[in-house]
Amino acid sequence: MVRITKVHTGGGDKGNTSLLSGNRVSKSHPRIELVGTIDELNSVVGLVRAELNRQSATHSDGGPRATVRKVTNSISSKLELIQQELFDIGAECACHPSDLPEAMGVIGMAQADRICEEMNEMLLELEPLESFVLPTGSPLVASIHLARTVTRRTERTVIKVRESEGKDSVRAETIAYLNRLSDWFFVSSRWITTTLGDEEILWVPIGKRGMEEIE
Repeated sequence: MVRITKVHTGGGDKGNTSLLSGNRVSKSHPRIELVGTIDELNSVVGLVRAELNRQSATHSDGGPRATVRKVTNSISSKLELIQQELFDIGAECACHPSDLPEAMGVIGMAQADRICEEMNEMLLELEPLESFVLPTGSPLVASIHLARTVTRRTERTVIKVRESEGKDSVRAETIAYLNRLSDWFFVSSRWITTTLGDEEILWVPIGKRGMEEIE
């Protein structure tokens, strides 16, 4: 069990920090950037959960909103698990896979496959897209789009680490999980919008926007 009694140690005052292996590196090191980006992503998911909890479960007349209950019951526990798994990934990425403690658990393909299964379930209730979706909508949906884009940046940072340290510097299972997670956020944003009866804001090509302005 982790026991934290002191937060500030002064060890990073000169711009260096320690990897999980104990090796000291600059705070600008690609692996530290990766860990920090995962932490940022986890914080954004926390914002998504906060927005989810802000959804009113009752109408103005006091009647229950079944759609909100459906969204909360389906998404809340999934987001909580994703936060736990992102913390696992952040800890794992704090060193080269070869330096991981033997007893340390890591994300596997079972978790990545679960992400796909959840997406497929949501897709059954969605109509095919005829255009791209703009990253906007309710505060809840907009925050999910933010989580999606930060996940994409996390993926790009993973690739930077692999290009810097070699293909074995980040496990393939971790990359697969993150790649699927960004898609999960996109699908869940659409599913929540549809379930709550809101309208998706689609991208209109510039040519068609011009025609609409003329009309």
